[in-house]
Parts: sequence; structure tokens; C-alpha cells
Amino acid sequence: MNYDAIRKQVADAAEELIKVACHSRSGDIFILGCSTSEVLGHQIGKGSSQEIGSLIIETLIPVIKAHGLHLAVQGCEHINRSLVVERDVMLQNRLEEVNVVPALHAGGACSVAAYDQFNQPVMVEHITGTLGIDIGDTEIGMHIKHVQRPVRLSVKTIGEARVTALMYRPKLIGGERAQHLK
Repeated sequence: MNYDAIRKQVADAAEELIKVACHSRSGDIFILGCSTSEVLGHQIGKGSSQEIGSLIIETLIPVIKAHGLHLAVQGCEHINRSLVVERDVMLQNRLEEVNVVPALHAGGACSVAAYDQFNQPVMVEHITGTLGIDIGDTEIGMHIKHVQRPVRLSVKTIGEARVTALMYRPKLIGGERAQHLK
């Protein structure tokens, strides 16, 4: 596996999504869902790699921070898709902390890496972000604000994993005479 290629794919995908997601602002939440098994070409949950998880998180953190966003990393279904966030994000957003620590086969490699690399990591059960990247079909939609819009990125895969991106757009309200921002 080419680590430099993975770093570039992760950084490029994040930068492109942030650029396209015009409704995201400083302080917003960027959701990451990732299967390192899928990145390596295995079935989700069947070949987790802590090394790849750490590589992805260490690549993503500076990109997210450079745009003034906060990273939330979704764990797998074995921890009910809870997310790793920084303690200040939990407090600012009045989120409820849950008592679980991600592990390689109960949470996933990226959530373990985020828990290790964040300054004051905590786990929360639910969060509402404005944009996110799903690497390997981990289904992050439950954590993206409504109305969700898929974003077709130029980065189609990271390693062997399919990449899906989501962003929200504000709800359009009103009748036929209502006007909306573009």
C-alpha cells in the first residue's frame, strides 16, 4: 500500500469537500467515517489496520484545523456509531458523553487513532455535522445535518475504498413566491 498516495487522497478529498461545502463555517463539525479494511481492499471489518487509521487521522487533523473546523470520527456499529470528539467540542455543542473507549475491532482504527491523537478525546453518542467524508461505506449520514446533499468528489477512492461525501444545505421553505439564496 502506498502511504503517500493515501495521504494525498485523504487531504485532496477533504480540501475539495470543504471548498464545495459553501454553507460550512469556522467552528462547524466535519464527520469522518472510515473502514481501514476497505482502504486495504478487504471487506469492511475484516482487515483493520491501526497503521492506516493513524495515517488517515494524522493527515486529516491539520487540514480540518486549517479551515477552523472540528473533526468528529465515527466508530463502528459495535460501539453504536458513537464518535470521538475533543472535549471542548462536546461542551460547546452540549453533547452527552458516553462511556466507551474505541478499540481496533470495536470502534475501528480511525476512531482509535483519533482517540490517541486528540488533545482531550471524549466519546459522544450523536452529533450533527455540516459535512463529512465516508471512506469505505461506513454510513455517516445519521451525523450530517438535514438537508443532506451528496457531493461527487474528484477523489473516488482512498486506497481501495470507495469515497462518498456529504454536505448539508439549508432547508428551502416557503411557497412558490419564496426566494432563496443560491
